Amino acid sequence: MTDEARSLSRDRKPAGGEPDARRRTLLGLPFLAPLASLLPFGAAAFVPLRAAAGTQVSNSYTEPLGTSLEGWPYPGPVQFLPLTMHGQQVRMAYMDFSPTAPANGRSVMLLHGKNFDSSYWTGPIGWLRGSGFRVVVPDQIGFNKSSKPDLHYTFEALAANTMALADALSLSNLSIIGHSTGGMLAVRLASIYPERIRQLVLEDPIGLVDYRDFVPPQTTETLEQAERRYTAETYRAFVARYFPILPPAEYEPFVEWRMRVALSGEYQRFVRATALTYQMIYHGPVRELFKSLKPPVLLLAGEHDRTTPLSAYAPPEVREAIPTLVAAAREVAKEIPRGQLVEFPGAGHVPHLEAAALFQTAVLNFLRS
Repeated sequence: MTDEARSLSRDRKPAGGEPDARRRTLLGLPFLAPLASLLPFGAAAFVPLRAAAGTQVSNSYTEPLGTSLEGWPYPGPVQFLPLTMHGQQVRMAYMDFSPTAPANGRSVMLLHGKNFDSSYWTGPIGWLRGSGFRVVVPDQIGFNKSSKPDLHYTFEALAANTMALADALSLSNLSIIGHSTGGMLAVRLASIYPERIRQLVLEDPIGLVDYRDFVPPQTTETLEQAERRYTAETYRAFVARYFPILPPAEYEPFVEWRMRVALSGEYQRFVRATALTYQMIYHGPVRELFKSLKPPVLLLAGEHDRTTPLSAYAPPEVREAIPTLVAAAREVAKEIPRGQLVEFPGAGHVPHLEAAALFQTAVLNFLRS
């Protein structure tokens, strides 16, 4: 990185001071007034990924798991949509849930993050259904229970796949909740198909900065080697950084399935897809798209989220200049034409797990507004 680029990077770091109208925290937003009646932060019940009684920490998982997480428990039946990408036949896994309360005629699609299987949406699926929404939860190609082809991944292609699923299910009046990499995809989706998206909820989305400003490009082989080096201990430490207040037993399932996939005979396919999707994140920035988003946007950020993909490859002095996710969110929120920012005190990268009750109230109030 040149001296000029370093100077630019540092200049982009948000300044301190009091938040403006787009940087108000959780209890300050007019449409979120009911949050004041909730339990104090930290007292809300956590939403477990799986039955907590069966969760144990292990540094020597021995049962292999397929690279498409075959047999890994999901909160509902998994179906598959056949697709073609770059001439390859692939299958996109998804769950489709009907409302459990009187239907309101609306659909919500949940887009997962990079290192998270879709079982972590169990809580939001339940309360969205209980509020009258149809809920659709896809696994993107290259992730989780979907196919993992060796190809050039782009957010444009994943957006096209997502709309193909929406068309196949006759989804209209569609709202999107995207977390982490799913938030980055949601921004690209809304920029390409603005007429299809009614509302956009971005939960700790990555892509709030252009990572190319800070991190030099890496070869796919380098990224693959990093994936193969993970042990249960080092991967657990990696996942723990997402969850400053979540009990370790609650995020151990993410460690379990990742370590069991490493025992699969097709593990190299998984490693390759993981590296290629990191390349997609790096080479497919969305930072400049926020200012032109058409739907109303609810931007959510955990106060202690330190997630920055590929930051380990940045020179130490440049790494220090990378804005935290919440700092970047404050800057981006100023640019979104119809945007609101909600911050979750104490929470990390996944507020829907660490601040479940507050997250639920914020999202439902937004979806109903």
